[in-house]
Amino acid sequence: MTPRLAAIELPDFGAAADPPDWRVPLDEYQRRFALLRDRMRRSGLTHAAVYADREHFAALAWLTGFDPRFEEALLLIDLENPPLLLAGNECMGYLPAAPPVAAGLVRAERFQFFSLPDQPKDESRPLDRILSSEGVSAHSRVGIAGWKTYSSPEQIDAPSYLADAFRFAAGYENVTNFSAPFIEFRQAATAEEIAFFEWTNTLASGAMARILRAIQPGALDYDLLREAQYPGVPLGAHMTLKCGDNRVSLASARGQRVTLGGRFSCGIVYWGANCCRCGLVARGPADLPPEARGYIEHFAAPYFAAMAAWFEALRIGNTGAALHHAIHSRLPYDTFHVFLNAGHLIHLDEWVSSPAYEGSAVELQSGMVMQSDVIPSHPHFYSSRMEDGYLLASSGLQRDLQARFPQLHSRCLARRQFMRNTLGLPVHDDVLPLSNLCGVVPPFLLQPNLVFALS
Repeated sequence: MTPRLAAIELPDFGAAADPPDWRVPLDEYQRRFALLRDRMRRSGLTHAAVYADREHFAALAWLTGFDPRFEEALLLIDLENPPLLLAGNECMGYLPAAPPVAAGLVRAERFQFFSLPDQPKDESRPLDRILSSEGVSAHSRVGIAGWKTYSSPEQIDAPSYLADAFRFAAGYENVTNFSAPFIEFRQAATAEEIAFFEWTNTLASGAMARILRAIQPGALDYDLLREAQYPGVPLGAHMTLKCGDNRVSLASARGQRVTLGGRFSCGIVYWGANCCRCGLVARGPADLPPEARGYIEHFAAPYFAAMAAWFEALRIGNTGAALHHAIHSRLPYDTFHVFLNAGHLIHLDEWVSSPAYEGSAVELQSGMVMQSDVIPSHPHFYSSRMEDGYLLASSGLQRDLQARFPQLHSRCLARRQFMRNTLGLPVHDDVLPLSNLCGVVPPFLLQPNLVFALS
């Protein structure tokens, strides 16, 4: 099938009338603690420590509902006793946001070393005394969970002063990286999380649609981001927008204006959602600079065709290697420079992990939310993008969603039909698109209704 340009109205599949109640029930938190303790036992651990800061909060939030604001936090858990959550001065007032703390299932203690510079630090027990009182000793084996894994289990994803305190208490060889289980635990979203992520995807894609419609030569980047109408939901990453002379990757708006024939990119990221579009500011080929002529046939159209193959591979039971092959067999590196993974998982954090890499035997599973995050780049053609979220859902999960969130399910089916019937993309029955811009790629950003389709 060959990509062509088709004039359409940007779709609007609607959104939840009210924000979904995605609060995790206490019995689910108890299940998660039990899951963690089971993994601790199988790993030969007596204790686990979950570290979080403002940027790397997702493991702790998944386990307790607590995402630290301004400060860091640490959860200590053994195999039997209620866990202990250490929080700084300002986060003590935020602790009721964590249902297990509010219910008394998790103990909390002020640990002022997590507090900001020059704040009071005269009410805290020293960390070594806390660890001793929690039973961390030379007879312990401790797993520290942060955000990332490394090639060696001795490489700990937490500040050195924390890692050193655990190593001093338990012995260097008895403290290991325990981040991998939390990546595994969060690879599949629950029905409540899916409802929230679908809502944040509609917010992000609605913001992007308004921004695309507002692009005009001379428009100020700050004014364009006002079109996002930020609703106050937690950000998964800072909003990005670059245009004009601003060509720094992941750049924030900085007072630049859109230029005819120039580059443009924007990303709106909330918990569970990342909607990104980028391309050239033009009404057609005549607006492109001479070096970018041929953008459609040599770059943007091949990218869309490769993404069609990516969607054909996106189904439960297929491997991450199939996603990698769909892109890299069609987009030669010398032209498209696709360097990062051909898609990744998204959850509370924007990038949980990625099953898509060369030789990956990781099977795609029900409950995974995949970002269609394939990033081509070229010195003259710049880039093209259709980055949104897609849920992999078995027939059982789809029945559950239909019963519990019928309107959500209907919106997802309508999006899938749009991708198939209007855009010609081979989207599998396992896939439920979460974004209202699913598959939409306008190569000329001054004509947002002129998009790629397959024929």
